[in-house]
Amino acid sequence: MKQAQRMQQDAQRVQAELAARTVEASSGGGAVKAVAKCDGSLVSIKIDPGAVNPSDVAMLEDLVLSAANQALAQAREISAQEMAKVTQGLSLPGMM
Repeated sequence: MKQAQRMQQDAQRVQAELAARTVEASSGGGAVKAVAKCDGSLVSIKIDPGAVNPSDVAMLEDLVLSAANQALAQAREISAQEMAKVTQGLSLPGMM
């Protein structure tokens, strides 16, 4: 029981740390940068004004989507790694 309580406290601590931790990804050679928190939320999107071409909005949309997806993927990976540390060695029935 104490182990479960300690693990719950550790999980809450890690979740709070992840909510404050950010990652950044870019696309288009840095033309678009996305920042995400490791809790899975986007913090910001920065677009270099030189990347804005009114005749090719689709390219800019692709760059934004790519940068955002990369940042969110990094955030998910970090979150999974950190939470795995908390649950390491735990064997829950039905969870394998």
